[in-house]
Amino acid sequence: MLNTLHIENYALIKQADINLGTGFVAITGETGAGKSILLGALGLLLGQRADLQVLGDKERKCVVEATFGIAGLGLEALLAEADVDYDDTLVIRREILPSGKSRAFVGDTPAQLPLLRQIGTRLVDIHSQHQTLTLAEGAFQTSLLDVIGASPMAQYRAAFDEYATLKKQLEELTATDARNRKELDYLQFLFDELQSARLTAGEQEELEQEQQLLAHTEAIKEGLAKASALCDADEGAALSLLGQAKGILARIADYHPEIKSIYSRLESSIIELRDIMADLSHLDSALAYSPERLQQVDERLDLIYRLERKHDTNSIEGLIAVRDEIDGRLQSIDSTDRRIEQTMEMVDKSFAKVQELAEKLTKCRTKAAKQLEADILTPLTQLGMKEARLTVHVATTDHYGPMGHDSVTFLFNANRGGEPRELSKVASGGEMSRLMLAVKSLVTARTLLPTVIFDEIDTGVSGDISVAVGRMMSSMAQNLQVIAITHLPQIAARAGQHFKVYKEIENNVTVTRICELTSDERTREVAIMLSSDPPTAAALQTAKELMQ
Repeated sequence: MLNTLHIENYALIKQADINLGTGFVAITGETGAGKSILLGALGLLLGQRADLQVLGDKERKCVVEATFGIAGLGLEALLAEADVDYDDTLVIRREILPSGKSRAFVGDTPAQLPLLRQIGTRLVDIHSQHQTLTLAEGAFQTSLLDVIGASPMAQYRAAFDEYATLKKQLEELTATDARNRKELDYLQFLFDELQSARLTAGEQEELEQEQQLLAHTEAIKEGLAKASALCDADEGAALSLLGQAKGILARIADYHPEIKSIYSRLESSIIELRDIMADLSHLDSALAYSPERLQQVDERLDLIYRLERKHDTNSIEGLIAVRDEIDGRLQSIDSTDRRIEQTMEMVDKSFAKVQELAEKLTKCRTKAAKQLEADILTPLTQLGMKEARLTVHVATTDHYGPMGHDSVTFLFNANRGGEPRELSKVASGGEMSRLMLAVKSLVTARTLLPTVIFDEIDTGVSGDISVAVGRMMSSMAQNLQVIAITHLPQIAARAGQHFKVYKEIENNVTVTRICELTSDERTREVAIMLSSDPPTAAALQTAKELMQ
């Protein structure tokens, strides 16, 4: 249950501290005083999004903090998974900073909004004014039967989500396969072309070097011949001249020690020159001009250059990478058939599970529909609608969706002998409010939520019916905490705790305040709600009687 609520700098609320008790709590105040602001602040703690508009003072942060009694609610596993230390009293805090950033804490642990929402669904059921209208909507009616019948909706939703995911994967695989099939022939042509080229890493550089050699063979041989002639062709060649110099130095070497050294060096040069001559001769004999080979090299390089331009690369290594990529795509296309077949089997298996659980949903909802038709009679009678009848029609469809394949329709008739028709077409505002309260009285007993908050569920209700509404809320409060925001004195009078919301001017600024009323203050407030301010003596007397 909700024990305390602290609000700071939220909309018109400068600061408020509320201590709530068990049982039935009423919150009253004039229209526009700010009663619904309390729900907005509480909504922040339950994971609703917020923006800077909630800041009363744009220079200060907004803080909303609440303590909840959670003993026996089975939240241990959820909190342990979120790394939050468990205690029977849980503190949830939310801060909205002037920068627009939001921070949340569960206990002392920073938390994200999804965790707040998860916890909130286990702690509080807030019934806002517009929710009464959802009673006429099929989705709400279906969910209502799921709660009453304890249907396997969670298991079905998990199975349906899995089926939807697999079906989407199958559609994507099929679309990808269709696109691939369109370019399969072209990809195969590209791969065959590259594969038949028999490309080898480093081949291009070798061919370019060989092409250079073959294209200039005659010039090379001519140069080698001239170089050989200059070295050793006749008496004026280098080798002959060096030999003559060697002979001269040999005759005078004994006369000077350095000449011997020069002689040795010259002899080494002659030996080196002879080696050069041998190499020139070897090169000359090894070179042979081959127009056929040159044509082969040119053609091979032309092929390589053409493929490189075609695939926008400048090396054989790049072409090899393109070839391998195309090969991978071809293999992927080949394997797509197997993947599609496997995914189809998974989709069929998943859909069979969806169908099985959908049938269970239908059975649970059909049973819950009959149970609701019978159980709703007592609270409707208590709310002054003893002739009213609710008929719940459950029909199956061929379409399977997130909520199964059932179409749920609530048919209603408030008067004896009338023909039941769709709820949205026959129920007045007051009848809708009472029907929703009757439904809530049944549902809250099953959901085991510790706190339910009614935001003006009494709209369209007056007189004796309002007394009946207050009596029902009081009865519900025997098993849980019921907080009612109301304009009706008959309802406020039945509460065990009463808060008043009002506005006042502080430093030329309108602020909303909330205070808990004492017994005498409660009597006066109920009397004001009955008549005017100040209340009449008759109103005060009536208020005392109502509260008794």
